[in-house]
Amino acid sequence: MYSILDIDLDYYYNLIPDPAHRLMQLLTWADCPVSIVVERHNHAFARWRKRWQTKGSAPSHILHVDEHHDMTNQLKQANIANFMFHAMRIWPQCRVHWLVDHPIDSPAMWLEEDTWNLFRYRFSYGPKRPARWPKPDIISVCTSPDFVIPKLAAAAELMEVVSEFIMNHHEGENPGKALSLQDSANYHHSVKRI
Repeated sequence: MYSILDIDLDYYYNLIPDPAHRLMQLLTWADCPVSIVVERHNHAFARWRKRWQTKGSAPSHILHVDEHHDMTNQLKQANIANFMFHAMRIWPQCRVHWLVDHPIDSPAMWLEEDTWNLFRYRFSYGPKRPARWPKPDIISVCTSPDFVIPKLAAAAELMEVVSEFIMNHHEGENPGKALSLQDSANYHHSVKRI
């Protein structure tokens, strides 16, 4: 059983009171260092695919912390609006929980009925993690800089929280999960933009 904690910081920019504290709580629960940092969410999906193709397995759970469910179309090319659709399509046993306080809509209104009928038993949403949800094997963070500009102070505070979990990661005992040079560059680029 492999699990992903997928965090898009736009969730914290727009909807959550005391966002840095909430992000810190989630990352503390995860007890796993941040290993993927991207600016565009579909790039995290590409990294997940590569990781699981290398392992010859598939994730069983994705905890998707985001303002959006990211299943707004079924286009063949994965993008920021549909990559979660692609994850559920290529990993047919994977369960997804969209951790959201105030859902803006439902994937049911965007996906074809037959597709939604295949996904809906593996998809849930709400403001809390489901009971016994597994801790993640990897954590990906999308910095979403296009959503940050009006909320610079909050963005800087959130990036500081993420950096603590990246730093702990480098000091940890699992060098196989080291932050790649590209992820490190994405993190530093996002910090500079803020």
